[in-house]
Amino acid sequence: MGLRFESFDIDDINRALSQLQIDRSVKRVREYQGGTDQAKKRLERFLGTRLKNYDSMRNDPNNEATSGLSPYLHFGQISPLYIALEVSRQRKSPGREAFLEELIVRRELSMNFVSFNTEYDSFAALPAWCRQSLRKHQNDKREYIYSLEQLERGDTRDPYWNAAQKEMVCLGKMAGYMRMYWGKKILEWTATPEEAYQTAIYLNDKYALDGRDPNGYAGVAWCFGKHDRPWKERPIFGNIRYMNAAGLKRKFDADEYVRRVEESFRKNDTLPDT
Repeated sequence: MGLRFESFDIDDINRALSQLQIDRSVKRVREYQGGTDQAKKRLERFLGTRLKNYDSMRNDPNNEATSGLSPYLHFGQISPLYIALEVSRQRKSPGREAFLEELIVRRELSMNFVSFNTEYDSFAALPAWCRQSLRKHQNDKREYIYSLEQLERGDTRDPYWNAAQKEMVCLGKMAGYMRMYWGKKILEWTATPEEAYQTAIYLNDKYALDGRDPNGYAGVAWCFGKHDRPWKERPIFGNIRYMNAAGLKRKFDADEYVRRVEESFRKNDTLPDT
């Protein structure tokens, strides 16, 4: 057929790695080992002990109710079809439908977003009503404005946000509910909505093991109003959904979450110099 493919020699792993454009200030995440075998072990553990609680506990970061498979999906080390078939066999599990909704419907929605919106990684990707509302309020007074360096270090007055950022730096992941809070606080603490959007994309792409992925781009966009509806107008956020620390505390023990992240952070000592 006359097809030509570029090859990449991986016989010498160290030499191969030295040729990659990798930001080596981002430390290795010790919790994850790559490969299909590891992905399947995680899936087996999820099916055996976590799936049953997925629907009711997945938004509580203090409970291990999620699969941990997102990095393996991102790097193509396990097939979403394989996962879906294995989960579908768990017919009596109360978490089955909720997990398949996330794996298939929400994941495909993210794929659709980046496939049909060429601006998917920028503020321009947002619906017109989001952009108009945020720009209307971009000059609203902000109680705090943090630099990129402060945000990257998790150095704000909000211990819950700091924990979420440190969790991503330390473990390469962030609890789903905290990711929503994390993105919305960046909007609240940054001078303009455009700068906030780029900051969220930058941090997620740099530190999340599943960064540079449709799910990540759609997740950031959701924090700014994509795939959501207009809410009651308020300063800074306009008609974008608002989240605060009181909402976290109603959902789960937020202080316990901070304690757990700080403990993991001390053990891993992965905070980069910026």
